[in-house]
Amino acid sequence: MAEIAGIRRQFVRVAMDAPFLEREEERGLAVRWKDDRDEQALHRLISAHMRLVIALAGRFRHYGLPMADLVQEGHVGLMEAAARFEPEREVRFSTYATWWIRASIQDYILRNWSIVRGGTSSAQKALFFNLRRLRARLMQSTDERVGDEIHRRIATAIGVSREDVALMDARLSGPDMSLNAPIGDDGDASAERVDFLVDNAPLPDETVSDAVDGERRLTWLRQALTVLSERELRILHERRLAEDQATLEALGHRLGISKERVRQIENRALEKLRRALAERFPQSNAGMSAYV
Repeated sequence: MAEIAGIRRQFVRVAMDAPFLEREEERGLAVRWKDDRDEQALHRLISAHMRLVIALAGRFRHYGLPMADLVQEGHVGLMEAAARFEPEREVRFSTYATWWIRASIQDYILRNWSIVRGGTSSAQKALFFNLRRLRARLMQSTDERVGDEIHRRIATAIGVSREDVALMDARLSGPDMSLNAPIGDDGDASAERVDFLVDNAPLPDETVSDAVDGERRLTWLRQALTVLSERELRILHERRLAEDQATLEALGHRLGISKERVRQIENRALEKLRRALAERFPQSNAGMSAYV
């Protein structure tokens, strides 16, 4: 670790000791790189602006990411700026490179600050990097605490919805929580947060399959019921299909027959129904047991 720290300090020292470039010298190096792909010119141009990368990376230290990683990402942005720079526009390279360095560092922060990706749009990105500053400034200028009014003012300033401000504020206020963290203050590892995410409902394809199969079986059953007489239909309906199923004795009393006769007619009707299903719809044998 000490060796790595020493290398980093040496890198910063070399970057800070690199000579500044005059405007014409800078333009000459940029032209040589763009027209002739002169790598020596590119190296001098990049080396002279590494102090700019370090300075910009230092502004984002409070996001909790390693400074070395921020500098590295800023260097990527600096290289991108060198690849896109047009010296004929008479703009200083540092002015042009600043945007690319900052953008590269910010993209790295957004990718690594949280396991939950955020700030995908330009407005969300501006909200992420300006929320704390705007909130602190508004709270100093007013007596209000963080709430709907503060969120509304920030939303107006950045151009996002108040709900987006409230959501981002909540995300910045606390760290990510592991789904494997135990539930409860006692640290009981027998129950984790992930245990409460399980959905015991059937999968969508299973639900659709059951619905289609159910409709098909009902169609088969309705067609097979046409082989039964009116009394057989009534007895099956009262005994098997009605919500409040009738007893053999009560149904026999209503029909003026004995309960034993009701049982015989019911069994005969079921046998006729099974035979009709087997003859008309052979494929129904495996799925109709629940019905008949």
